[in-house]
Amino acid sequence: MLDDLRFTQLRLPSGLCLHVAEQGARDGPAVLMLHGYTDSWFSFSRILPLLPRDLRAIVPDQRGHGSSDQPAEGYTPDDFAKDAVQLLDALTIEQAIVVGHSMGSFVAQRIVAHAPERVSRLVLVGSAATARNPVTLELMEEVAALEDPVAADFVRAFQTSTIHRPVPEAFFEQIVVESRKVPARVWKAALAGLLDSDFAPGLEPIRCPTLVLGGDRDAVFAPSEQEQLARGIPGATIRIHRDIGHDPQWEGPEDFVADLLAFVQNAALSAGPGQPS
Repeated sequence: MLDDLRFTQLRLPSGLCLHVAEQGARDGPAVLMLHGYTDSWFSFSRILPLLPRDLRAIVPDQRGHGSSDQPAEGYTPDDFAKDAVQLLDALTIEQAIVVGHSMGSFVAQRIVAHAPERVSRLVLVGSAATARNPVTLELMEEVAALEDPVAADFVRAFQTSTIHRPVPEAFFEQIVVESRKVPARVWKAALAGLLDSDFAPGLEPIRCPTLVLGGDRDAVFAPSEQEQLARGIPGATIRIHRDIGHDPQWEGPEDFVADLLAFVQNAALSAGPGQPS
């Protein structure tokens, strides 16, 4: 059930208005969740009911996505990261656990690079050391041809390609609806921003506890790419689940939450680095 979610339209100091979902105690430890490419807060809707209510979950639609503003420019990971820090400022949150999925994981890396004091723990989901690989380059060729309105068949095929384990039909259809809110120019700009960014210099300086979480059937970033990311971050823990694709929070929400809570509570994970569970 999502009956205790709070939704607000929050204007940042920059003037940008973000649509934000919140759940849990306002004075609890803050967990900032950043969705993936063309997704929205709804990307985390399968895990929110499973979180303890003493955690304060903050789940924005990032700029250009969902019901947030869609400015003409500003779609690099650095731009998204600045929005996230301003969001924490607006909510008077000094420090948060930052959870980023796919595009959101690269934004999370940039938050740590620019404002390391604001991140207590870092969770990188469906991620890699670079967003640039044959899969994303091929996607860029397809996205370059998009026009508004972005076709439902294209969106459905794109989102289907990211999952391995089936998800509930109603949930998936809403994922498609959320992606179709994103105009073609944002599909193009956000992906170009990812592919044109060099994330490697920002990995080694990361000093907060970090969990790399993914699946062994990820068709976007292979396990070897996830492992490369974990090796680049000092002391990072990696958890790769069997028979899970690019979207662990969709495909295995219970396992996702178990891993997240174990990490947040600094408990030892049952599987060692790089070992599928």
